[in-house]
Amino acid sequence: MATVPQDALPKHHKATQGEKMVIAASSLGTVFEWYDFYLYGLLATYISVQFFSGVNETTGFIFALAAFAAGFAVRPFGALVFGRIGDLVGRKNTFLVTMGIMGLSTFAVGLLPSYASIGVAAPIILVALRLAQGLALGGEYGGAATYVAEHAPEGKRGLYTSWIQTTATFGLFAALLVVIGFRFALGEEAFAAWGWRLPFLISIVLLGISMWIRMQLNESPVFQKMKDEGTTSKAPLTEAFAKWGNLRWVIIALLGAVMGQAVVWYAGQFYALFFLEKTLRVDGATANILIAIALALATPFFVFFGWLSDKIGRKPIILGGCALAAMTYFPLFGALTHAANPALAEAQAAAPVTIAAHQEECSFQFDPIGKNTFDTSSCDIAKTYLAKAGVSYANVEATPGKPATVSIGRAVFTAPAPAGMTPEAKKAAIKTFQDDLKAELISAGYPEKADNARIDKVAVVAILWALAMLVTMVYGPIAAMLVELFPSRIRYTSMSLPYHIGNGWFGGFLPTTAFAMVAATGNIYYGLWYPVVIAAATVVIGLLFLPETFRRNIDD
Repeated sequence: MATVPQDALPKHHKATQGEKMVIAASSLGTVFEWYDFYLYGLLATYISVQFFSGVNETTGFIFALAAFAAGFAVRPFGALVFGRIGDLVGRKNTFLVTMGIMGLSTFAVGLLPSYASIGVAAPIILVALRLAQGLALGGEYGGAATYVAEHAPEGKRGLYTSWIQTTATFGLFAALLVVIGFRFALGEEAFAAWGWRLPFLISIVLLGISMWIRMQLNESPVFQKMKDEGTTSKAPLTEAFAKWGNLRWVIIALLGAVMGQAVVWYAGQFYALFFLEKTLRVDGATANILIAIALALATPFFVFFGWLSDKIGRKPIILGGCALAAMTYFPLFGALTHAANPALAEAQAAAPVTIAAHQEECSFQFDPIGKNTFDTSSCDIAKTYLAKAGVSYANVEATPGKPATVSIGRAVFTAPAPAGMTPEAKKAAIKTFQDDLKAELISAGYPEKADNARIDKVAVVAILWALAMLVTMVYGPIAAMLVELFPSRIRYTSMSLPYHIGNGWFGGFLPTTAFAMVAATGNIYYGLWYPVVIAAATVVIGLLFLPETFRRNIDD
């Protein structure tokens, strides 16, 4: 019987340990970047008070728009910048740079003097730091996914890269735990005054640990081989996007996989939370706890579906998740209403609400940063209030020029017509109108907020878990599929752009687009058509054009 040479055993052991180190270092660094990214969202209220309160309304709107854009809109540009560098210089050094930019920008927010101290320079610097963060995040994901995939043994790329897919959820958990911990330890008053800076400041420790770990790693073997042979790309952007042979795969990757993955991810994690809090009026703490439980229960399935994609392929799992989302979102969110706020469901059936307005006087209320009050027409005033109150309503066409009216059962209320009013008179008229509507809605059984005692918490967690499971299906295998779709010499550049267009734009704008659709139609579920249509389109395009990639050799 043949024997295994004894000196082979330690080598095999070392290789296994090395692979684990690659996964751990890449995943930990990406968790840290997501932690940084989510902190801004979690602490936006405190940041707004510190940096935007001293500027006028128009300037504040511009700054808020720029800060928001850094979160989503600039990510594809970061993908282009750092994807190119990654294909020219190497995977390891590039994502060391992206991590450094993200970490130092986050730390700097914690040190930044307020508007009261340095005036308008404060919001300008804050926006610059947020732009740097958005660009860095655009370069991080592609680097981490490419690096891990190029280290993974054949047949295990889905499993290895699936750990990268857990990092956004773990980053959110880390940010939540740190913020909650400091709020509890310091008290609300101290936290609002100065304690909000601490989660930003401690990120420098996390940055140091993450950078040290990543610096112990070697360059990706695939890139090192290309570098040794002199076959690296000299013009990654040109090869990736100016040549139809590769550009068509970029477009197919975006439309046939990432677009659907993005809307399912944002619907299952972010829009579900938005729907619970803003539409179903569940208090924020309860909503956060329920969704955190569901995400914790679902997170292991990122790895499961990554592993499964190594066995049966990436395409059936990703497209299957998109198809299931398109078919189940309406019943799942309907069930969520009955489980989380049964009083609202009962009131909608017993006392339906109608708005009579000339539709040409109603705007499409797309407002990505939440600064627009939509108070220039009576229709907008009526629809904005009902949409924010989570009240479904039917639309009836009215005579042009007449103010909008709201009917609750037999009671009819006329919305203010703001044309010609002074700002003070308009504000007073809107408040009176909203107070009257609120009183009548309460009288008709519409709850101001969900009754915590009536929330079926087990059912809510089960529904949120089902939504999160769809997220794990589409997101678990996506990194491996994108890596395998493109040649190694332009892989970093090619995969990063469709990923960040999909997740930064299609996914990132989902909550505000869905809310605008709800406000336009009056149906609290109408916004779901946005992810449903996009997910369904991805299924069709993916079935027709997306190749299966899980058995490809990625060394080429």
